Amino acid sequence: MAHVNDYSDGAERRAWALVTIKEVAERAGVSVATVSRVYNHSHRVREETRLRVRHTAQRLGYSPHGAARSLVTNRTHTIGVLLPDLYGEFFSELIRGIDQTAQARGYHLLLSSARSRVDSLEPALRSMRGRVDGLILMTPDLDAAAAGRSLPAGFPVVLLNGPPSDAACDSFVIANFDGARSMVRHLASLGHRRIAIICGAEQNFDAAERLRGYRTALAELGLDTDPGLELPGDFSEAAGHDAARRMLERDLRPSAVFAANDGMAIGALSAFRDAGLRVPDDIAVAGFDDIPMARYVEPTLSSVRVDISELGKNATDRLLDALGEPAPRTLRHHTLPTTLVVRRSCGAPGGAARSTPFTPLGGTAV
Repeated sequence: MAHVNDYSDGAERRAWALVTIKEVAERAGVSVATVSRVYNHSHRVREETRLRVRHTAQRLGYSPHGAARSLVTNRTHTIGVLLPDLYGEFFSELIRGIDQTAQARGYHLLLSSARSRVDSLEPALRSMRGRVDGLILMTPDLDAAAAGRSLPAGFPVVLLNGPPSDAACDSFVIANFDGARSMVRHLASLGHRRIAIICGAEQNFDAAERLRGYRTALAELGLDTDPGLELPGDFSEAAGHDAARRMLERDLRPSAVFAANDGMAIGALSAFRDAGLRVPDDIAVAGFDDIPMARYVEPTLSSVRVDISELGKNATDRLLDALGEPAPRTLRHHTLPTTLVVRRSCGAPGGAARSTPFTPLGGTAV
């Protein structure tokens, strides 16, 4: 095994801009091609050799020039992430899963937000052209499927939480319908017969599927569907607060409220508390997503758990795997299952959190 000198931090440390890949190879006792493979994350290098090369490069102060490397490898080692919003715990958790997975595999993110209308998506997509090797694209709006079709043929793309599309992309969706149906059936099992829903944003695929699950559960249980119990929302805490206040103005208010996401459920909790109602004694509340905050509000929030970070991880792994696959690639479509998490806000006996997995109907679990 080649000997690696223990360089001092003085004269032996060269300015990083002046150190070449050839010098790193000579000091580490390997070929230039091996150093290149290390920095291109090739699996053809033994771990012992990889560590020795990186240690040598660090001591010399060497840093590979990303732009020059991309000319040789035709890779930027950057992936684009385009989301409809960057605000809120859902997106924070999603980005965390994407970023941790990308960095573990030697990639970085170019992150941007754009509403899922084609006229706002296309400029964002153009800004990433030539700067990323692939794209994770969240397009939950019902009219945004054309975005995937507007991308160059063969360009690796993973769609998140979008409606069914004929775009040549891999995709991941959440079992929204199954999760909502499960939660409404649970509320009914506790004796609730007037169950309201605070809907998500209009023209949003997730919101539409959760509303469909709500309506299906009521029909299966033989409960009347009252359009007055379907209140508009937009996934924000303020929308949940406003919807809850409107419920309190009705002569016959619901005994339980299912919000299409946790943010709106938390807003509803605040409105009920301001009105002097006790949750769950006077009215039960449940949400969707099981964001970290759901465990810490008072009372703790029952929710439909989505492993949001895992969604980001799986999407990133799929995108990076696709980068190494020859064309034409086999496209994969996955449905991430949900889990019913019962806490105190819904009034279940005992009040302790418990989880019940719910298998998606006709979906493929990740």
